[in-house]
Amino acid sequence: MKIGLMVFQSDTSSDPAVLAKRAEDVGFESFFVPEHIFIPVHSTSPAYRRDASEGIPESYAHIIDPFMALARASAVTSKIKLGTGICLVPEHNPLMLAKQVATLDCVSGGRFIFGVGAGWLKEETEIMGGDFPHRWTQVKDSVLAMKELWSKDEAEYHGRYYDFPPVRSSPKPVQKPHPPIFLGGSAKNVFKRVVEWGDGWMPALPSLEELEQGRVKLNDLASKAGRDPSSIEIHAFGRPGQFRDKGAIKDLAHAGADRVTVWLQQTEGAAALAEIDEIARLVLP
Repeated sequence: MKIGLMVFQSDTSSDPAVLAKRAEDVGFESFFVPEHIFIPVHSTSPAYRRDASEGIPESYAHIIDPFMALARASAVTSKIKLGTGICLVPEHNPLMLAKQVATLDCVSGGRFIFGVGAGWLKEETEIMGGDFPHRWTQVKDSVLAMKELWSKDEAEYHGRYYDFPPVRSSPKPVQKPHPPIFLGGSAKNVFKRVVEWGDGWMPALPSLEELEQGRVKLNDLASKAGRDPSSIEIHAFGRPGQFRDKGAIKDLAHAGADRVTVWLQQTEGAAALAEIDEIARLVLP
């Protein structure tokens, strides 16, 4: 089982370079950070209203740029994987996003994991030019465009949301044909999407039953599509307080997970470093 660390990296957190270095030193396999470009002051999203009572949207407004954070982390580490958990793809232009992903994969020596999602906050998506009702269709369009840019010296793409003539874009990712793409969430067609154009599934707050059912579904769809089921990984993306003992990690592995992410709750100073050490003691072999 691969065990990673998720850090809610904000403007009050310790330098991601410091946290990632400690995570690597104590033996974590990966280091993930989230993305929200901003949070609208007013929203009609049910999820927004539910979380507002807990103050979560305000904290989301303080998240720092994930690619800048992971670039900092890459400079002081050499082995740990570096991932987005998740990148809100409809809020990016694929030509620019392809460049950011490829650059980070290059400077890290091929250590980037591209966790992608469509977002849940309607106004955020729409302000950034996303088509919220069809946001997963837009994610697919963007990813297919980026795959062309990553794999061809002269790439062009003609899709529903993105359309560009032949262009040259470098660098190319170190990982071939591109960094692994993990789809977040549990949307209705997530398994179909993973098999069609992804490399793995990254559900948040998954139960053991959901993981087991997901593994069966992915294996079945992959076989029907002529794809090796073992080429598709499941990444159990936890929340604060989850997956904090070896028994829980073992259960996740038995349910079909290949990687688990444990959330760091303390993100500042000595307390953050101490918690990284404590989590390592609790969950690492």
